[in-house]
Parts: sequence; C-alpha cells; structure tokens
Amino acid sequence: MKKIIIINGPNLNLLGIREKDIYGEKSFEEIKRELEEIVNGKAEILYFQSNHEGEIIDKIHECIGKVDYTIINPGALTHYSYGIYDAILASKIKTIEVHISNIFSREQWRGKSVISPAVIGVISGLGFEVYKLAVLYIMGFNLK
Repeated sequence: MKKIIIINGPNLNLLGIREKDIYGEKSFEEIKRELEEIVNGKAEILYFQSNHEGEIIDKIHECIGKVDYTIINPGALTHYSYGIYDAILASKIKTIEVHISNIFSREQWRGKSVISPAVIGVISGLGFEVYKLAVLYIMGFNLK
C-alpha cells in the first residue's frame, strides 16, 4: 500500500476561514475525506500542517524511508525556503508541489518558487482540486 503525506505550510490551518474568495470554504479535514474516497483504501494518506519552517523540514526528514510520496503546499515558504528545498532533495521522496491559488496571477513575488526545482511536478491555481490531481497522479490515473 502506498503511503502519501500531505504537508501544508503557514496559514493553511485556516482553510475554510481565511480569504474564502482565494482559498475556498472547505476545511482541510473536508478535503482529506474526499482524498480518502479517491484512494479507496489503496493508499494511506497522512497529514501534517505547521506554521514553522523547521517543523516542516523535520517532518520531511522523519518521512525518509516511511512514505512513498509527499504532496506539499509550502504556503508563503514557497518563495524563500531553501531549507525545505534542501530537505526535499535530501529525502529522495517523490514530491509534488501544490498551490490552491494561481501563484503566477497574484502578487509578483508569489510567482517565484524556490521549491519547484526539487519536485517532480507543480499543480497550481485549480482550488482544492490540486490535492485531488496530485493524488490521482500518484495512484496511477492515466488519461490514455
């Protein structure tokens, strides 16, 4: 059985509360239930959220040899956390970077990800569907 960890960064604990016009109205608990339906018992989904860069780095380290994939939404850390970038590379865990909003259509500084060069793919701007698309990819969904 595949093990997937979803790591959310700063302020993503406020999903369903913060800036609903950008981030939607669902809590992450609701999203996780939908993801569990997608994997239908064929994968285990773990979840971690922190507002602290070091805790996220520590969690990536803890996952070495224990998970098959990471889905990470680094939040604002996307734009400056070389520590998370290094941790992803060092972990050798296949990682997908996701963003609920289209980071390229917002403030100019949000359009730069220092995390992206360390991941296998980036999904951005499709709301909560970014998590679903990442899980579908991991589960082998194929459009052929």
